Amino acid sequence: MGFDVGFVPYNPDGWGPPEAAAAPSSLGGGSSSVPFAPFSRSDKLGRIADWTRNPPGHAALAAARDAVFDFAGLEDSVGLASADDSSFRLVDGKPPPRQPRFGPRWRYQQRPQLPQRRDEEVEARRREAEKERARRDRHWQQNRRTHHQFNRGGPSSSAKPSVDIQPEWSVKEQIPFSSFSKLSFAVADQPEDLLVCGAIEYYDRAYDRVTPRAERRLERFKSRNFFKVTTTDDPVIRRLAENDTATVFATDTILAALMCAPRSVQSWDIVIQRVGNKLFFDKRDGSQLDLLTVNETAQEPLPEAKEDINSAHSLAVEATYVNQNFSQQVLLRNGEKVTFDEPNPFATEGEEAASVAYRYRRWKLDDETSLVARCEVHAVNVDLRGERQFLTLNALNEFDPKVTGVDWRKKLETQRGAVLATELKNNANKLARWTAQALLAGADMMKLGYVSRLHPRDHYNHSILSVVGYKPREFAAQINLNTANMWGIVKSIVDVCMKLGEGKYVLVKDPVKPQVRLYEVPNDAFENDYVEEPLPEEEQVRPFSEDVDATAQEMDAAAEAEATGTPAGADGDAQKSSEVAAV
Repeated sequence: MGFDVGFVPYNPDGWGPPEAAAAPSSLGGGSSSVPFAPFSRSDKLGRIADWTRNPPGHAALAAARDAVFDFAGLEDSVGLASADDSSFRLVDGKPPPRQPRFGPRWRYQQRPQLPQRRDEEVEARRREAEKERARRDRHWQQNRRTHHQFNRGGPSSSAKPSVDIQPEWSVKEQIPFSSFSKLSFAVADQPEDLLVCGAIEYYDRAYDRVTPRAERRLERFKSRNFFKVTTTDDPVIRRLAENDTATVFATDTILAALMCAPRSVQSWDIVIQRVGNKLFFDKRDGSQLDLLTVNETAQEPLPEAKEDINSAHSLAVEATYVNQNFSQQVLLRNGEKVTFDEPNPFATEGEEAASVAYRYRRWKLDDETSLVARCEVHAVNVDLRGERQFLTLNALNEFDPKVTGVDWRKKLETQRGAVLATELKNNANKLARWTAQALLAGADMMKLGYVSRLHPRDHYNHSILSVVGYKPREFAAQINLNTANMWGIVKSIVDVCMKLGEGKYVLVKDPVKPQVRLYEVPNDAFENDYVEEPLPEEEQVRPFSEDVDATAQEMDAAAEAEATGTPAGADGDAQKSSEVAAV
């Protein structure tokens, strides 16, 4: 049995089949039903043979073998193939070619964009980068703080409590700040003014027109005395307590610290004395409540070294100094003052006191508990209707624009809202305390001054850039300060202390955790054994004394000499020579 090769046509003219070759008998025996169409490699091909075709009827069964090669419907086959190809997508796994980032090709082959769209995209990418950097910094600081605490044997100096906790103190209560946010208490009646002491001057409206282009140099008021007297050392409160005027006594500074406790970050403490059925909220001598915090709620921590002018302690001293001088400079110093029932209870005869009025006000918390607080107002003003208004005066200070990221001299005129928003982020607790004090004092207006250093490295000389006035209730709503929640915190602390026995206690804000602890302390605490030792002389901050004025005078003289072309020491040499001649 052999293999039949079949008919193989011969092409005498060249390679390949002849032009008119007959088909082999296995494919139809020379039938012309199988066409041949020339095609190129780029053309799409249809079906060559369709073995799934079912010709209709029994008569077509005989031609079924030839029907598979029927190309009469070639266009339909191509159409079906193209339909199948339309649902197929070629996936290229190779990465796209990288274009050079620099050079003329990259520079000129970009798609044209509008300048505004391009600026918005750049600004959005910059904000995202800043958020990511801030998140990494917070994570790094948290890990660093944890590593420092567990591997170095204790917390850092910035995380120390405001008072040294003694081993013999016992914890009576531990209250987290999360429970404070749920409290609410509405004082039924309006406060009653029991007594008003002191004398205040009128506010100078010219400072409302101060701008960064027309700034005012901050002056120093060394002759005026500022008093930070605690509750039990106040002779007026002692007199009111002897007359059983109330059961709880405090000052506006202490009450504001309690009301705004959930916003605080740094540690602070309040001394509470229970005497009979009365409560006295005091502060220690040299307490943290006497100083104004700076960047307390900011993300970036301040330096810990006290000799650094931008450390937390140095900035607190500077902010207190700036705030006191600002409250006296924006007044009309023409000798006209508004006096009240009694003079300043803390100033001696012949002593010049700062412009301040003390309003002793009483609130009724419930049928058995009433609270008396000494509140301060700093100035008086007359509105357009001729009515008298009480004002509180406070100053925000800028120490380095690179730290906050906002330059007041450039942004105050055009973007004052952005400057205030930055301060609300970095100093939320301080602004909330000022607002609470203005609400307690019943002030009609609170004036906020923007005070900046003349130079970021000069913390002795400042300028007033702007003064803005706000109504306390409207500003409280703007910073989300709820009055009912403020009084709810005070009422809860009073109720806790009323359940304790007679003695002395101290309420300390934890330096790390958002909570406060109530300790029972000996009766002689903070008087003899618990007085903090002063800092060494090399660690103390330079005081604002005569040397500061001498330095400022030397700087002014040098500037004048440079402007006039006269040597700075010419006047001094002439004065020395005249003294020698006189001798």
